[in-house]
Amino acid sequence: MPIEVPSKLYIDKLLKDCRNSSRWVARLASLVKTTALHAMADRISADSATILAANVRDVDAIGKSFESADAKSRMKAAVARVRLTADHVKEIIDRLHLIADLPDPVGMVTSRQERPDGLQVSRVRVPIGVIGVISEWSPLVMAESIALCLKSGNLCIFRGAAEWKWTFQALDMRLRESATASGIPGGSWVLIDREEKEVAIELMRSGKGGLDAMIVRGGAGLRKTVAEQAKVPILCDDGGLTHLYVDEDTDLPMAQNLVINSKIQFAGASNALDTLLVQQVIGRQFLPPLINRLLDQFKVEVRACPKTVALMGQMAMTGHTAIVPATDPDWHTPFAGPVLAIKMVEDLSEALEHIRVHGPCLTAAIATSRYESAMRFTREVDAGAVLVNASTRLHAGGSFGMGPDLGLSTGKLHAKGPIGLEQLTCEKYVVFGMGQLRLPHPVPDTYFDAIMLKRP
Repeated sequence: MPIEVPSKLYIDKLLKDCRNSSRWVARLASLVKTTALHAMADRISADSATILAANVRDVDAIGKSFESADAKSRMKAAVARVRLTADHVKEIIDRLHLIADLPDPVGMVTSRQERPDGLQVSRVRVPIGVIGVISEWSPLVMAESIALCLKSGNLCIFRGAAEWKWTFQALDMRLRESATASGIPGGSWVLIDREEKEVAIELMRSGKGGLDAMIVRGGAGLRKTVAEQAKVPILCDDGGLTHLYVDEDTDLPMAQNLVINSKIQFAGASNALDTLLVQQVIGRQFLPPLINRLLDQFKVEVRACPKTVALMGQMAMTGHTAIVPATDPDWHTPFAGPVLAIKMVEDLSEALEHIRVHGPCLTAAIATSRYESAMRFTREVDAGAVLVNASTRLHAGGSFGMGPDLGLSTGKLHAKGPIGLEQLTCEKYVVFGMGQLRLPHPVPDTYFDAIMLKRP
């Protein structure tokens, strides 16, 4: 029986190998990466039956884990979460082809200027390096993570949920074999298939010399753990709330459709609506028909402010038990499900203050026909993306013309919004000269220069 390597030693060796490998992953030619990604997609297509068979092993393992009669009542939902269909595999194939055809950001010159002394100063996109992805989501996220990191010249270390163990392994083997046959060296990405929690914790704790950045794809518990343990920048974690404000000057049918789509299209998404803010002068006209649709047609639980409860009258007490008075935690909660908090506010200023206090805000939208209101909202809301007269579900790389993304960010030091190919790179300065020298300058241009000039 093989001896299990302790988690820290395992991660330390893995990261050392990955740092060495990341140098030549960064130097891969664009044509090689594109060809390999198309070949990877074609291999998944050819072996889709084998991948689905591996997924059956995962589904069977889930079924066996539910022993008691009480547990079996939850088995159906768990199996549905893990089971892949032919349509899911096709989505993976299509996503790989799409990423392959995206422009390669590596080497892109984002600015260039000539200085008075003749220096040519440019900023060029380069890979970030070694990126750790910890995910609780489906195999599609694994395929996207590997493909996006490879296309952007990064080495991906992927740790997925144990529920898809056999599916991940089947995908990884086929992706790796087809990539190698297309000229991608082995070790261009790593799938961690050890299930111990300690392995994930050690990966999070790796500091300088290990990972360069992390991406989190999962629920609030995982995001909290990574935020507490990570010693490297977190590029995105899909965290934060999603707000929609309905202004008094708006097209009410349009606004109602925005609310429905933002909440219902996929209620579990990070950019699905959490809090609806409605200017109270249109509350009586706008809210009752909207709430009736949410309750009766879409089975959404509504948590309402006192003004909204009073407006709905007896409906809030009898017949529609899904209307409940909102508590303070409701205004801070990303529900990730069929629950919506609704609040009437006096005006745009109160709405902006509510969003500011109950942050961080991942996605914010306004429904209005007033240009001034729209512009003020876009200026003052601090969010990953701010939308005017558009569903919050459109906050995604595909909707923004960026292609697939690895999640959404509220960060201030790298990039807000979708983390796609360009956001998986950073910029460095490249300078061309003709023998120019640094000469004494009468005005110090850095703090260090100022200190040096004061020395005797």
